[in-house]
Amino acid sequence: MSGLARSLETSAAPAAITGGRADGIAYLHRPGRDHAVPIVLLHGIGSDAASFVPLMQALDDHVAAIAWDAPGYGTSAPLAAEWPSADDYAARLEALLVSLGVGPAIVVGHSLGCLVAAAYARRHPDRVRGLLLLSPAIGYGAAPGGTLPESVAARLVDLDRLGAEKFATLRAPRLVSDAAVLPAVTRAMAAVKMPGYGQASRMLATGRLGDDVAALTRPVLVACGDEDRITPPVQSATVAEAVSAEQRVRGELVLIAGAGHALPQERPDAVAALVAELVPHVGRAGGAP
Repeated sequence: MSGLARSLETSAAPAAITGGRADGIAYLHRPGRDHAVPIVLLHGIGSDAASFVPLMQALDDHVAAIAWDAPGYGTSAPLAAEWPSADDYAARLEALLVSLGVGPAIVVGHSLGCLVAAAYARRHPDRVRGLLLLSPAIGYGAAPGGTLPESVAARLVDLDRLGAEKFATLRAPRLVSDAAVLPAVTRAMAAVKMPGYGQASRMLATGRLGDDVAALTRPVLVACGDEDRITPPVQSATVAEAVSAEQRVRGELVLIAGAGHALPQERPDAVAALVAELVPHVGRAGGAP
């Protein structure tokens, strides 16, 4: 067991959130108490690991969290492929977790991170105990290397035309219901850069979340804010419905009142409660870490 894996799972008391870097990927981690359940946090397309800090602070100390800066975000190295798939991100995640000695874990995806979470769980089921999919982006199912969907292409045009700061000022307000978190959401979006954002956009274009979700063999919860304008409840409900009856922790989508798309930042307490709800269902899937 690596030093990080040991600190994640066996700290005598909850520790502060600290940063690290391994295998070319930057991350934040927060240890828990003895034998804490590892939780891996995967952020959305306009965000970063720091977007999960409010959630990491709200989590019960019997879970331990690690949040990555996805490839091409922050100081994380981008992927090699110009047009990567969710599988490429999942492979990069597996390399990180293996290098850190972490797993099996509960995997929490937010927005675009749900595509990575589901791809990872489908391809590495013994490394996953359960999934929490927040405000899930479902992908557009476009052909790799083909024409980008109009809304995806518009993202890249706007980023190039406006620059990251103005791009964030334009887009970030749509992500929140609570204006108090707008500065943090804007900060993260203003930090996006190429080639990372372009790679993530192309992955979004080809993503097919429903296909991976339907094949999952671990317990799953799906949630979104009732005021989400990016991945609205009607869309998120289709993801919840795609989960097999055997794997549903609840029979339907969980709606979080008074929240927009930036769910981990707007309602970290509610998300932490969902993690606590999921924990009894996941057991020690794949064996003890």
